[in-house]
Parts: sequence; C-alpha cells; structure tokens
Amino acid sequence: MARLDLGAADIAALVPDLDTGEAYLELGLMHAVGRSVPLDLVAAHKWLNIAVAKGCRAAVSRRAELAQEMSADEIAAAQRAARMFLAAA
Repeated sequence: MARLDLGAADIAALVPDLDTGEAYLELGLMHAVGRSVPLDLVAAHKWLNIAVAKGCRAAVSRRAELAQEMSADEIAAAQRAARMFLAAA
C-alpha cells in the first residue's frame, strides 16, 4: 500500500482548524476509511496518536479499534511517525 505523507499545506486544505486534537482525529478517520485521501492504516494511527497527544479523548478509543486491524510493525511505524511529527512541530 502506498503511503501519502501530507505536507502542512495539504493538511490545512483538508482540515482548516489544524492545531486541535479534534482536527487530528478527523485526519485519522479520513485515512482510516480513505475519505479524500488514500486508505492508510499507518497514517490513520499516526494522526490518532497526535490527536491523543493534543488532548482529544475521543481519539483514544478510535486508535485502539484501529490497532486491532494492524500488525505490531505497523503500529510501531505509526508511533515513530507521530513522534517525529510532534518533535518537528
């Protein structure tokens, strides 16, 4: 599966109120179902991790549900990507 790494401008176009946990939750859900972006569970988990870090409690259960469909390697990749994103912010 090809992964799409969105840049800040791409993300802002998809979710205007970017720096809220709810915005990152929305990005995670978009990637989880392939709405407006390619379906990508690793990217979805990444955005849900970021949503949780930004204080979105609703993302906790969504992330847990998504993790049930992922391998340990995929989850680890998503966690690394989220850490890198948060460190760069």
